[in-house]
Amino acid sequence: MLKLVVTGVWICAVSLGSVYFSIQHASTPIVSDADAERRALQEYVSGELITVPVIADGGVQGYFLTKLSFSVDRAKAKNLEVPLKESVTNALFDILVGQRLINIGDSSSFDLAHFKTAVKEGLNKQLRDEVIFEVLVEQLEYLSKTDVARIANSANEKQRKPVPIVDKNGETAHDVLPEKAASAAN
Repeated sequence: MLKLVVTGVWICAVSLGSVYFSIQHASTPIVSDADAERRALQEYVSGELITVPVIADGGVQGYFLTKLSFSVDRAKAKNLEVPLKESVTNALFDILVGQRLINIGDSSSFDLAHFKTAVKEGLNKQLRDEVIFEVLVEQLEYLSKTDVARIANSANEKQRKPVPIVDKNGETAHDVLPEKAASAAN
């Protein structure tokens, strides 16, 4: 009986030990020295939402709304002559308008990996250094002129009537009760 209990305890101990060591080795990320060094140098910079016009056939056909963030070299970004966000915004206009990376007529041919690589290479070329490590897409949308007009019209329809500051009797806003302000607005 004692041998059976000792054997059971031994099997439990070996099983728990093997599970513990396998979890420890499986969850430990394998990071090379180059990756660790790069991560120590990098900083994430959130980009601004920019609107880039799409010009074709002699006129504006629509707008790209894009917000990109970047993994940058911290030291090189601080040494830029022009602040990074302004440099990136200027370069994005050059890249998106000049290179036509997105074909509006055939959105199925869009390759996100190629887009990110082209933006990264274009930005580093314009910044004249390897400042950008990675491009992160937060938002990338296209609105045609008809979409913009439809949105503008629906926003105008939903606007509420203004609440008067002074009512018909000459009372000022602090004298006007909320019920009177609501009835004056209707």
